Amino acid sequence: MPAGVIADTEELLRTTRAVYVGDRDALALVDQLEARLHEPLRLAIAGMVKAGKSTLLNAMLGERIAATDTAECTRVVTWYRYSPTPRLTMHLRDGTTARMPVRRERGLLAFDLGGRTAEEIEWIDVGWPLEGLSSLILIDTPGIASLSTDTSARTARFLTPEDAPSAADAVVYLMRHLHGSDVRFLEAFRDTAAGAGASVCALAVLSRSDEVGSGRIDSLLSARRVARRYERDGALGALALGVVPVAGLLAEGARTLRESEYIALRELAGLERAKRESLLVSADRFVRESSATGLSVSVREELLSRFGIFGVRLAAAVIRGGVSSSSELSDALIQQSGLIELQEFVQRHFRPRADVLKARSVVLQLQALIRRAPKPGCEAVLAGIERFRASAHTLRELALLAEARADGLPLPEPQAREAELILGAAGVTASARLGLPEGAPPEEISRRVHTQIDQWRRLSADPTADRARSDVVNAVLRSLAAVASETVATRALRRAAHVDSPRRPGDPAGQDAAQQSEENEGGLRRKKRLQWFSLGAQRHPLG
Repeated sequence: MPAGVIADTEELLRTTRAVYVGDRDALALVDQLEARLHEPLRLAIAGMVKAGKSTLLNAMLGERIAATDTAECTRVVTWYRYSPTPRLTMHLRDGTTARMPVRRERGLLAFDLGGRTAEEIEWIDVGWPLEGLSSLILIDTPGIASLSTDTSARTARFLTPEDAPSAADAVVYLMRHLHGSDVRFLEAFRDTAAGAGASVCALAVLSRSDEVGSGRIDSLLSARRVARRYERDGALGALALGVVPVAGLLAEGARTLRESEYIALRELAGLERAKRESLLVSADRFVRESSATGLSVSVREELLSRFGIFGVRLAAAVIRGGVSSSSELSDALIQQSGLIELQEFVQRHFRPRADVLKARSVVLQLQALIRRAPKPGCEAVLAGIERFRASAHTLRELALLAEARADGLPLPEPQAREAELILGAAGVTASARLGLPEGAPPEEISRRVHTQIDQWRRLSADPTADRARSDVVNAVLRSLAAVASETVATRALRRAAHVDSPRRPGDPAGQDAAQQSEENEGGLRRKKRLQWFSLGAQRHPLG
């Protein structure tokens, strides 16, 4: 996709504004689309009832602000976006808005609906001073397949409307087991969000994955095997770019771990083995009156509600393994929870493609507008939409990656693996696409990309190749051409930096400025890969 995708889409909006001049409703939509184009990527969290959506969202935020109980607010679509100060606003069905008080109860953000029911509220807007929300809007949705048809309808109306594109740019879909309802939802999201299956912008999460192994310490290993099996499932593979197992309750507890909880868990870890094992044999046994520990029943009940029996068992084991502080325990539990794998997936596949995904959403809305209310001159808008489709190679990459997971690419195995990498399976940086280590020098990247271009050009000249194979080969060549263009630009910048900061003979501090810059950028990338989603103001709140 051209680097100026946002500028091109802005031009398309200006053309639409000129065509629909005088049409108040259409111009109001154009205003909304222009604002959407410049706001962060919209990432929705969806899934069946009790899949753990709000718990996972809290883990991603690093703060307990999403309601996780059965209150009215869990039946309403809720947006979480950046705001310098906390603010909660209800958008009502009658078109009006109402501010909500900001207060906490037992550490959780309390949603005071002022006596209103979910049926009276269209959506809730939560503004919160978390830095990560400045580049990503998270949207919590009510459970699908709910006993309440109205609750399910809210999610369908928001994410999979019948007569309009989805309001979300991408979705993280939680499932406890692969169910027909899961497949039907993801099919609907693909068709509304991407437009007739043009691309796939969904990640499936095997949620509450600690329950796969009945809360045993090795539960997540079992969950990972199940996730890999689901990835190979043809129905799901064509609808999601991957399946990641996550123990959401453990992730939330670890991201918001308190010092008092660490002290209680440390006491459990320090018990004699027989006493500790008798307490941890089951959730029921853990909260019974017992002389095996000095921890009160209420403290143990709180630990169970915060971490689950799996999390308590794992925390005790990790502490016995040498962890000696609350921050170390938090890091260890986060590593085990699957949250980092989820974060890295979003970072690798959705965030680098944010401009294209937002532009796609705008283009689909314009297409729906023209279908709904055609005007003289709208041919110019349609022409701009066609130009977008023709140049939106990023969306073609996403579609091919999903195809590769579902059915495999129509190429021999070694070439198919290479093609997936080049199309962005491991990330969209030049080194990731070429299978090189992160931070590989531009000269090495340049050599590799030109070698690959020569190889894939030879494949494109094969007269025996069928249409499907030729399409994949041409897509790979287009991705390689983008890498080659990026490499040329990088080398030009390095030469400019070298001219501006010449090396002084014998002065080790006068090393190549571009090389130093590249090393610094590589370090920053590694740091961001681990910390990019630290949305909380403080990851290890004490108390």
